[in-house]
Amino acid sequence: MPQPTTTQYPHTKKGLLYASVAFGWWAVIVPTYFRVLTKNGADPMEVLAQRVVFGLPILLVMLAFSRQLGVFVKAATTRTSLRVLIPSTILIGINWYFFIYAVSTDRLSHASMGYYINPLFSIALGYIFLGERPRPVQWGAICLAAIAVVVMGIAELTASGSKGLPWISVLLPASFGLYGLLRKKADVGASVGLCFEMVLLLPLCAVLIVFLEHSGRGVFLADATPSWVSVLMVLGGAITIIPLICFTNAVRLLPLGTVGLLQYTAPTGQFLLSVVFFGEHFTPLKFTAFGIIWLAVSIYAFDMVRGQRQTRAAIEKTELLE
Repeated sequence: MPQPTTTQYPHTKKGLLYASVAFGWWAVIVPTYFRVLTKNGADPMEVLAQRVVFGLPILLVMLAFSRQLGVFVKAATTRTSLRVLIPSTILIGINWYFFIYAVSTDRLSHASMGYYINPLFSIALGYIFLGERPRPVQWGAICLAAIAVVVMGIAELTASGSKGLPWISVLLPASFGLYGLLRKKADVGASVGLCFEMVLLLPLCAVLIVFLEHSGRGVFLADATPSWVSVLMVLGGAITIIPLICFTNAVRLLPLGTVGLLQYTAPTGQFLLSVVFFGEHFTPLKFTAFGIIWLAVSIYAFDMVRGQRQTRAAIEKTELLE
């Protein structure tokens, strides 16, 4: 890729601001929001349902203002789009629910490791499904990530107050990696695709809300629930959409490689949150597991930067020869 210039990216500072808000939001605000709700009696299923119910209207208004409702209708009525967006809806629903579940059961550290693994998992998916050939250094990073999960599993099984095997560390990158793979094949924008997925999730979420209310497990507007909890649930739509808007703007204003490196601030923030504020139990072996995954991520990031420089050098050489 060509060397990024100030002409190509004239609003780098603004892009960095958007990226900082997006990844900082996902690192701190989102897990804290889920923890406050679930520790005040909200079932993870209800949190997910309210997230969709109150997030969908915001997305529809955004599409209306950006004049993309026509694109949305076309995606909802095109067979090729539906073949991708229906399974992607299932995957994003799984990913959202189990992240909320991880926070509610004091497994945020497991989720953090999962999001460190996610880019490496995507490389493996590209090799399996798209015929992409990872470089040897990338294979090394993938192997280190697998070792980190094994070490984390041993750490959990041998620790007192164990949360069990770190299956969330595998499920989250698997669901999100497959989601990204599918969405790569969908000829729709991020906002349009997400809006359609929320529309598909809406009937299930409505059923969940009715079921939880009928069974006495729902907290939204319940008599025994503090009013501020219900207000927080209403804000779930904004909590979901704001970082997505910032992320979209960051991708537009910054080189993709910069965004790729900044993404690691989110699981780093989640890790610190789980240790410092959420009081999750950490043994030396568990810290070892994170040390291995940080090494894997460092190797991957170094290789990504080196690969970009080699590509730029090759392009510049070709341009000089021409």
